[in-house]
Amino acid sequence: MNDIRRTILWVIFGFSLVLLWDQWQVHNGRVPTFLPSSAQKAQHDAANNGKQPVAPAAQGANGVPAAAATGSTGSAVPAQAGAAAPSQQVEIKTDVFHAVLDGQGGTLSRLELTKFVDETNNHGLVEWFKKLVGKPVPLNEVKPVVLMEDGSPADRYVAQTGLLNPAEGGARYPTHLAPMSVQPGPRVLADGQDTLEVRFESQPEGGVKYVKTYVFKRGDYVIHVKHEVVNVSDQPRDAQVYLQFVRHGKVPGTTMFGTNTFTGPAFYTNEKKFHKVSFEDIGKGKAEVPPAATDGWVAMVQHYFASAWLLNQPGNENLRREFRVRNLGDNLFSAAEVVSLPQVAPGATVALDSSLFAGPQEEKKLEALAPGLDLVKDYGIFAIISKPLYWLLVQLHKALGNWGWSIVALVVLLKAAFYWLNAKAYGSMAKMKAINPRIMEMRERLKDKPQEMQQEMMRIYREEKVNPMGGCLPIVIQIPVFIALYWVLLSSIEMRHAPWIGWIHDLSAPDPWFILPVIMTASSLVQTWLNPTPPDPMQARLMWIMPLAFSVMFIFFPAGLVLYWITNNILSIAQQWVINKRLGVIPDRKTAAAAKTAVAVKKK
Repeated sequence: MNDIRRTILWVIFGFSLVLLWDQWQVHNGRVPTFLPSSAQKAQHDAANNGKQPVAPAAQGANGVPAAAATGSTGSAVPAQAGAAAPSQQVEIKTDVFHAVLDGQGGTLSRLELTKFVDETNNHGLVEWFKKLVGKPVPLNEVKPVVLMEDGSPADRYVAQTGLLNPAEGGARYPTHLAPMSVQPGPRVLADGQDTLEVRFESQPEGGVKYVKTYVFKRGDYVIHVKHEVVNVSDQPRDAQVYLQFVRHGKVPGTTMFGTNTFTGPAFYTNEKKFHKVSFEDIGKGKAEVPPAATDGWVAMVQHYFASAWLLNQPGNENLRREFRVRNLGDNLFSAAEVVSLPQVAPGATVALDSSLFAGPQEEKKLEALAPGLDLVKDYGIFAIISKPLYWLLVQLHKALGNWGWSIVALVVLLKAAFYWLNAKAYGSMAKMKAINPRIMEMRERLKDKPQEMQQEMMRIYREEKVNPMGGCLPIVIQIPVFIALYWVLLSSIEMRHAPWIGWIHDLSAPDPWFILPVIMTASSLVQTWLNPTPPDPMQARLMWIMPLAFSVMFIFFPAGLVLYWITNNILSIAQQWVINKRLGVIPDRKTAAAAKTAVAVKKK
């Protein structure tokens, strides 16, 4: 039995080291050695081989591949163009956006979120050491977050729209590849101005002209996009409008616990509710999208930010829409919704009002925009617990005005709520610690009689009324709550660049001076000292090694998560210390000395 336990612990320890090495590889921009995902490997191979985009197969007359015409996962639009003729670039500046609209299809080809920044260097202990040894230290560059960019295929992320002809073999309509002219007008949202309009018009194609108007509003991450289908022919025309995102398939490297928020396309309908589709499934042809509906939206999700095409304007309630995804090759993927419009009479115009959200995952604002849109904020498997915890964290922030102290206060409240459960668990541990000298003496005495040893151990447990598993159940009950809190801190954009005290200027980034991870390691070791020592020497050593091994990964964890863990550890230590003192438990050194004395006396 002891050999089995020892083997299991060594397996766990070995696997932890494997995961730790993989995390180190990811941290240094390399593919994990042992457990790389297919997406990570593809990205790495593409980067090393210097591959260029490969044009997908030719399209049908209406821009839809034949294979896609009957399948919900087919492409909504023609393939991405290879070398296109230079088009007019329209630069837009508002108080929240710095955008570039491309004259080819009126595509949103670049979008900066000016209220949010990325930093390249936190100037911590590593940079201090480099200076000490005379190595150059790069400057800290502060740049706005670039949500969308039509650069190389490895970084491409754009929002496109266009028209489709639903008639089989029908004439081709203007798509996102069609040249469009932009109407004159202001390009900067001036002081005192609340809206800014940019209007694009295509040349007639297939008897149809496509007009697209962007409306930017002050302080708003929602861009109103109006689509007008003008029938310039003498025959009625049926048309569809597609709204799509094209994005590279890069996703963040997996952490040691696999705790990454979702990156990729997401869909929502009233029937199927929120549905995520991974790039990996699209690449394998296994993606499942919702069936056609008269409601719903399509989104592209990443950590902290999201974009979504919404049809939340009055009059769109009964419009049929289809949802489609496609692998475009070269690690590029599209996600789209295709909206069927009423028939357009000769000389008439049919309009479709849509909204393009592109911004931070601020939960309350997302809830107000569209049903289910707040679900793009990834809370993991315990979302039903995470949501009330997030609400409580927000209320604490309103009172304290600092997200760091709000985290501390939230953990204090949770520990208070679970006080009696913890007291039961720590009480059981204290009793185990008290009888440890007897257990160690008995193990030494009966080390050659394992069966008799087990029987004697159970007899001691019965005499002392100790349940070895008594400390586990209360802790297990709390695990979902603390995992849910972990996800709240991981996914909430409020933590991004939120300061706490002193050297902590960003709760979403690792501690640049590694002070919090050191404190966390020390608190974990104190907890180990307070816990009952396993009778098996190998297990006892592993109990001391594991906190040290796992503490290394906290170097890479966001400071807010480490702060949460430290607060939890300190409160647990305080409660466990009080209970141990109350029950008269002897500290470990005396326990070990008493056990050694007992063994020595027995040998004599």
